[in-house]
Amino acid sequence: MESDFSNVYEDETRADAYAQLEFPATYYLAYRDLPAILGSLKEGGQALDFGCGTGRSTRFLRNLGFEVVGVDISEQMLAQARALDQEGDYRLIEDGGLGDVAASSCDIVLSIFTFDNIPTFAKKVALFEALRGVLKPDGKIVSLVSSPEIYVNEWASFSTRNFPENRSARNGDRVRIVMLDVPDGRPVEDVLWTDEGYRKVYAQAGLRMLQSRRPLATPDEPYPWVSETSIAPWVIYVLAADP
Repeated sequence: MESDFSNVYEDETRADAYAQLEFPATYYLAYRDLPAILGSLKEGGQALDFGCGTGRSTRFLRNLGFEVVGVDISEQMLAQARALDQEGDYRLIEDGGLGDVAASSCDIVLSIFTFDNIPTFAKKVALFEALRGVLKPDGKIVSLVSSPEIYVNEWASFSTRNFPENRSARNGDRVRIVMLDVPDGRPVEDVLWTDEGYRKVYAQAGLRMLQSRRPLATPDEPYPWVSETSIAPWVIYVLAADP
């Protein structure tokens, strides 16, 4: 797994499909609580969107009043981001690095879905150490990841019924899931990572967890919920550097 896990979004067709997404259905739950969480941490300031993809989360941060740099390892995704948002600051970085983002420069680092595609404990630790290094002394990291439960249930925006092998997956194993809100029906391959696994990563990277949230849907929200009202598809971690 360490040697041949690849970035599935370095693909023009998938990047084009992903660029069309905004905040539908299950994705809505990923973003719904972030304005309140981010507002409680910092009103405005310098932000880094780590794994910005086609810029959805970068534009989201800017609309909340942050000055944002979006970074990603996929040139295909960044091309879509720049086409959609010509005023945005989008930068290509090497896998495992942060490019020219300055040390101690960020009030907020936001990472949405990025760590679903980072395959090993060592690589996760190294990247979180790098992210810790760009935080200002009172800066925070907000990392949103897929819960293990997303890979074994049906959702408004995802299907896993064709991948029964997901049920036997353990921390660090590959899992597959199909996105239902885009025309590209090819399965996405992610890395399953448990809450216990993330807590070990954070501790090793010199981070302490301030919050952990699992957003659930409510019946009055205007989406055709499937599992979302009783099972959380996402986990939101708020982190700070250990003193």
